[in-house]
Amino acid sequence: MTKLKLWNKGDNIILRGIYESRPVYAQSMRVVKDAPNETALLLLPGAECMAPGGYIHHGHNGKWNRWTETIRNTLHLEKFHWHTNRFLVLLEPEKFYSIMYIWEAATGQFVCYYVNFQLPLSRTPQGFDTLDLDLDIVVEASHRWKWKDETEYQTGIRAGGIRPEWVRGVERAQKEVLARIEANIYPLDGSWLNWQPDPTLLTSYLPENWNEVV
Repeated sequence: MTKLKLWNKGDNIILRGIYESRPVYAQSMRVVKDAPNETALLLLPGAECMAPGGYIHHGHNGKWNRWTETIRNTLHLEKFHWHTNRFLVLLEPEKFYSIMYIWEAATGQFVCYYVNFQLPLSRTPQGFDTLDLDLDIVVEASHRWKWKDETEYQTGIRAGGIRPEWVRGVERAQKEVLARIEANIYPLDGSWLNWQPDPTLLTSYLPENWNEVV
């Protein structure tokens, strides 16, 4: 297999969730940094995305079961535009999680750090593929933290959508993440708190081949 090149700062890419070789969501982003040991991606309000209609219209409120539709291949993806918050997504190779900085876009006020448990990243001709596994940790600037979406994570496990080997990967990752939080280890040390995106950066978009899986 040909080794895919690193992306350049400002490149328009897509970060997708892939389940059994098919996209289950896609977010267009801009590249902030891409190196062998770390990738930083920017999600701005206005970015074109694709998400299941159930999530767009109901979210996590009990009216929609993501994993039932995912397993049955009945997800209906709809286009929407990101809004409200600015995300800086930091990814490291082979990790079962990403760490994000979240700011309120209108005011620039820092909201929180956010740990998203997911499948390890893979590079594609369009950007990067992973799969969100629902479980999250919200970390305040003070480093107080709390779990998020535990019920959805357990629902995915019971439904068989979240596989046993993925659960084991998340369990290992939890220990690592909690140690990083408690010790204020990068990137949970505020290193990016004062970072600002290039004001001339254009809003990201979905390329025509956003749903092609190689």
